[in-house]
Amino acid sequence: MRTRPDWCVSRQRNWGVPLPFFLHRESGTLHPRTPELIEAVAQRVEKAGIEAWFALDPAELLGSEAGHYDRMSDTLDVWFDSGSTHASVLRGSHRDELAYPADLYLEGSDQHRGWFQSSLLIGCATDGRAPYKALLTHGFVVDGKGLKMSKSKGNVIAPQKIADTLGAEILRLWVAATDYSGELSISDEILKRVVESYRRIRNTLRFLLANTADFDPARDMPAIERWLEIDRYALAMTRQLQAQCEADYDRFEFHRVVQALQTFCSEDLGGFYLDVLKDRLYTMAAGSHARRSAQGALWHILQCLLKLMAPVLCFTAEEIWQLQTGDRTDSVMLHTWQPLPAPAAETELVDKWRRLRGYRGEVMRALEELRIAGRIGSSLQAEVRIHCDGEKYDTLAALGDDLRFVLICSQTTLVRDSRDELSCAPLSHAKCERCWHVRADVGTHPDHPGLCGRCIENLFGGGEERAFA
Repeated sequence: MRTRPDWCVSRQRNWGVPLPFFLHRESGTLHPRTPELIEAVAQRVEKAGIEAWFALDPAELLGSEAGHYDRMSDTLDVWFDSGSTHASVLRGSHRDELAYPADLYLEGSDQHRGWFQSSLLIGCATDGRAPYKALLTHGFVVDGKGLKMSKSKGNVIAPQKIADTLGAEILRLWVAATDYSGELSISDEILKRVVESYRRIRNTLRFLLANTADFDPARDMPAIERWLEIDRYALAMTRQLQAQCEADYDRFEFHRVVQALQTFCSEDLGGFYLDVLKDRLYTMAAGSHARRSAQGALWHILQCLLKLMAPVLCFTAEEIWQLQTGDRTDSVMLHTWQPLPAPAAETELVDKWRRLRGYRGEVMRALEELRIAGRIGSSLQAEVRIHCDGEKYDTLAALGDDLRFVLICSQTTLVRDSRDELSCAPLSHAKCERCWHVRADVGTHPDHPGLCGRCIENLFGGGEERAFA
């Protein structure tokens, strides 16, 4: 602004908002009573409109001095009105609700030479600074082919139509998921993908809600030191998600928030943690420590997801919040980010389970090949044999019998060997009708011919012990 060559705020036009100034014909200076004269002109304009200035006889205001002054014919630049709104809005009509300077000015990218620029000019002239702390600009909406929307082309997609047919949540999700730094593409095909993304997130939330229905955190939440290891890892993943989304919100990078939520729901939860967790949630005693540990993690994850998605999927977040809390006087919108407990040695825990997920991925691919070949129907019908050494062996062996739950198979054999080999084969044992594991002890108890020994222990005994998964 210091080096700007032109600070002109007027244009030589026959229309527009006039500059009610009288300039001395010789010196070019403003009349010494300019503030008083502006008020007098304003009163006339208030009664008769803008034309009152152009129809004014200068002698009415200047008297005998009229012959020494010229009436200025310039009008204000077309952007001056919008550029000066901060003076009347932030410090005038809404001064009790807003603060000066504004936190944010939001508009399209063309406003760098329009509203943003004129606001900056006027702010610097009157206050020595911009009237905003930050600017956020966005591109323009185009169709799926990148063409500007036009009624003549017939490619206009009305927001109200999307809200009526797909719901306002889908429209909100599309807005948030789109990188607005460039052009914003929209089409029926794009909206279909947004619907699928929404369903994935919503289905994840349904699972979390259903599996915490009998969980009261005040009564049932175990101390985090007693959580199973995979639950503590899930909490660590949730903390990373929250930190990333919080930073993305601060930078107004909403599409990164949506991407993170989608990835977390589909890969970290659906593709891993919840997949492993189902056996523990469904087969162990309802009030067992292992199940409560899982529910403790799920409760924190649900709280975190609802608060992270609330700015975008506000209706869905509020609906689930009310359903979970049962308190109609409360709202998810009244809460900040979820406070998450921090387990000890979290960095080492995350590193360990990242390695385990990598090893698990190798097993999942081998099991899928077996399934495609028609040799098994599900991974629980298979045995997994792993030959390995070094860190890989130590990491896998540390899980003990819990390894099979992580790999979602009915039997695992781990062999310390310099060879790094993996093999999967179908099991010929009977399938437990309750947990669906294929085990040699199915039917060995005369009173429960369809159950395996593990399910009998969970139903009628002291319950199995779990430490890791």
